[in-house]
Amino acid sequence: MASALPLAEISAQLSQFVLQLQPPVWLIQELQDKLVILLNHVLSQEPPAIERLRRQQGRRVEISWRNHRLQWLVTPAGLLERADAQHDADLRVHVNEASPLALLQGLRQGHKPAMRIEGDVMLAAELNWLVDHVRWDAEEDLSRLVGDAMAHKLVAMAKRVFTALSEFSRT
Repeated sequence: MASALPLAEISAQLSQFVLQLQPPVWLIQELQDKLVILLNHVLSQEPPAIERLRRQQGRRVEISWRNHRLQWLVTPAGLLERADAQHDADLRVHVNEASPLALLQGLRQGHKPAMRIEGDVMLAAELNWLVDHVRWDAEEDLSRLVGDAMAHKLVAMAKRVFTALSEFSRT
């Protein structure tokens, strides 16, 4: 008689499998570019955020998780652009959480993940302010495409799906 694997073990094995996949370099760069576009979109809707970043123009920030690295350069406009990771960063942030599922769940609940921070203290303080004060209003952006009522329904449905997935993964 076959024994059923506990859901937690299946989730751990699936996470391990996904983490071992190595996407091609072009795909990683494309995803990083899309992330920069999204971040700049969110930042551009917050004038205080732009002003704070303008004071840090020319500075480099490197974010790393597991064996992935992303480096940004702060532009004179107070926005971000993906930078060549061959240069030294002024600030390095390494996210310590190894599990992607645990990382996403923590972020969804508003928790900052455990991380190691090295480099410029003032730049770190500015980024911390951005993380604490800048929020993306996805529903507002979606309403420009499909209208207020439909945007509200879509965001509510997405929240329910994410909550159900979170509860499913905990069992």
